[in-house]
Amino acid sequence: MLLSHGGEPSGTAAPAVRWTVEQVLALAPDAPSRTAGSGLGSSGSWSGSGLDGSGAVWGLCAGSGSEPYRTVVDTTGPAYGCSCPSRKFPCKHALGLLLVWAAGESALPVGEAPGWAGEWLTDRRGRAAEEEGDANGAAAGRAPAAGPADPEAARRRAERRAERITGGAQELEQRLADLLRGGLAAADQSGYGLWEETAARMVDAQAPGLAARVRELGAVPASGPGWPERLLEECALLHLLDRAWLGIDRLPEPLATTVRTRVGLNVPASGPPVRDRWLVLAQYDTSDGRLVTRRVWLYGRGSGRPALLLSFGAAGRSPELSLPVGATVDAEITPYPGAGQLRAEPGQRFGLPSPAGTPPVGGTTGDAIAAYGGALRDDPWLDAWPTTLREVIPVPSGPEGWQLVDAAGDGALPVAPSARARPGLWKLVALSGGAPVTVFGECGHRGFDPLAAWVTTTDADRAGTADPDGAVGSEGAVGTRTGAAPGMPRSVGTDIGGTERHGAGSVGSGGVEIVPLI
Repeated sequence: MLLSHGGEPSGTAAPAVRWTVEQVLALAPDAPSRTAGSGLGSSGSWSGSGLDGSGAVWGLCAGSGSEPYRTVVDTTGPAYGCSCPSRKFPCKHALGLLLVWAAGESALPVGEAPGWAGEWLTDRRGRAAEEEGDANGAAAGRAPAAGPADPEAARRRAERRAERITGGAQELEQRLADLLRGGLAAADQSGYGLWEETAARMVDAQAPGLAARVRELGAVPASGPGWPERLLEECALLHLLDRAWLGIDRLPEPLATTVRTRVGLNVPASGPPVRDRWLVLAQYDTSDGRLVTRRVWLYGRGSGRPALLLSFGAAGRSPELSLPVGATVDAEITPYPGAGQLRAEPGQRFGLPSPAGTPPVGGTTGDAIAAYGGALRDDPWLDAWPTTLREVIPVPSGPEGWQLVDAAGDGALPVAPSARARPGLWKLVALSGGAPVTVFGECGHRGFDPLAAWVTTTDADRAGTADPDGAVGSEGAVGTRTGAAPGMPRSVGTDIGGTERHGAGSVGSGGVEIVPLI
């Protein structure tokens, strides 16, 4: 679901905030799309291109056919339209066009959208207005046009599903008991087939949340040294979830709602919408081979609360929800119920995105651990908690590990194993250069997973040039790149991976810029 725009922008409105190259590339659904889009990120690949004051960008790109592909992007959504046959969202042509837009003021001429682009924009914004009207009507208590469903039939369906889930939970309890009775070594010998069979049984019981956790158990024996301990931990959490479901009538309602969500029941967003200026902190996709899940982390400037937006796409097709990291949007979100739940449903948006400005108020590594521990009291199955670490330095730890150390103090957090396998860690090390940096990420039982960082830039950075000493940053409280840690190369105007950093029109203010790490 896209954040719908609060009204049709006029062609004479102030231009939409121009994104950075990094923010555009962060929207790519996968690495091949990022590479292909970068190849179309020059004005020479486009004809008939332009932009207007309403946030629309359009252009024609030659392809394999006789007619060029027609590509249009509404950056206020963002939303994408292209005549190419790609099922990826956004496609490489939309990424390439946005890269041209991000390159600078003179890259695309300002003008009126051609007919084909105008039609698409009118249709998209019209549908967004209709969705907004439906949402407003629901908030006002008006019944939907199709009429209400039969509440008695819905109650009977819910009871039948609850009975099936109860049967699945009881069967899963027996299988966990058999596993522990036979010893954890049997889990390594039986292979993945036993876990997949158990997961299939949970799917039959209409408990997809239990099925997903069972599949995760199947991957633990192949996760390297120490896997029996990790398997026992995950089995204990799964046992706790089983017992919670079997005794759900005795739980407080917020915790009971969390249990329903964890086993896989759909609990609709409820409660009054929360309007705030939401800073987009991070966006990334995960896939289980069947479903692609996109996570977008937000931070409310006024409320100080984090929020998580989720969007889903079938395998091979990226989710529709896509927001540029670093932008601030004035919007409403509707929280989901449950103990300690951060997930929310996007709603009406007001106006165009604005610059990001300073990062959220962060804390120390000790504060991050305390916040995660407090969240676990409300949701024992919580994998991680969103956290901003202020003034930390990435430091090697052991032969392969890394940790984030408080610049003022003796606290530290290990970097999660999943993050060590991504190039974003090396980007963070280069951005820090041995100096303190502010980092946003997820703090969990495996460590801290960095997702974005803030750096202080100079005018030279915004022009995409290096300073005389070869460093790309200047001293600042948020982050610096004036030196290099022992054994680490100095940054010379490009991020690790070869992505040139363009500062023209970057989403940031006061020399502070957010850099995606995933």
